[in-house]
Amino acid sequence: MPELPEVEALRDFLTDRLVGHEMVRVLPVAISVLKTYDPPVTALEGREVTAVHRHGKFLDLAADGGLHFVTHLARAGWLHWRDRLPDGPPRPGKSPLALRVALETGEGFDLTEAGTQKRLAVYVVHDPQEVPGVARLGPDPLADDFDEARLAGLLAGERRQLKGALRDQSLIAGVGNAYSDEILHAARMSPFKLAASLTPEENRRLYEALRATLTEAVERSRGLAAGRLKAEKKSGLRVHGRTGEPCPVCGDTVREVSFSDSSLQYCPTCQTGGRPLADRRMSRLLK
Repeated sequence: MPELPEVEALRDFLTDRLVGHEMVRVLPVAISVLKTYDPPVTALEGREVTAVHRHGKFLDLAADGGLHFVTHLARAGWLHWRDRLPDGPPRPGKSPLALRVALETGEGFDLTEAGTQKRLAVYVVHDPQEVPGVARLGPDPLADDFDEARLAGLLAGERRQLKGALRDQSLIAGVGNAYSDEILHAARMSPFKLAASLTPEENRRLYEALRATLTEAVERSRGLAAGRLKAEKKSGLRVHGRTGEPCPVCGDTVREVSFSDSSLQYCPTCQTGGRPLADRRMSRLLK
């Protein structure tokens, strides 16, 4: 799933290619992708893109006349830039293509979604806050006013484990499964540690790891073409998706805890005092 760094890189990429250009066609191929119907998606046609924003993991194309094209790529969605779009309208079928946006230049982009779970979402609204997922977002962790005290206040009273708290978009916007693993590894903290139990020193470590991990990922992705962002994300991860490999910090073997539809990875030496974590369904450390 694209997370804050990749969506921020897409925002930069699209800003350079969309702002000042007219959307001449907005063609949904999979009707399930459209989550709003008034105004209709065709209301965007003939409008100029004036800015591209990011809200957590949401992309927001602002158009003249006060309309916004807001999309969430979900787990299996992606944006593909086309220097030249194919002639003729796209045809529905087994293709992963969900929606196409064409510019007056002949350029444009496709939104695609792999797999059978269709969660890719597109909204056409007058205000991004009309999108439920945007309206409930917590603060952006890269915002200038997001400091140690802000993080401590968010986690105070949170009886959840750190892994779940970091992934909660209503608590902190933009962090998902992969970067929560990376942040906790950098902070040298167990994913099962209770969020409300952090000492001031632990809060400082978590804050520094959060900001540094996301900032470094954004910088690695900046300037890359949309098609290269997934590979860049994977290459920059130290523990997430690297079960069985040596930890780049201490050399211990990276381990995994599986969930029903996802998994987390961590280093026992760096994060849990050398003890392997039990299966998440047991919710405790192995003795």
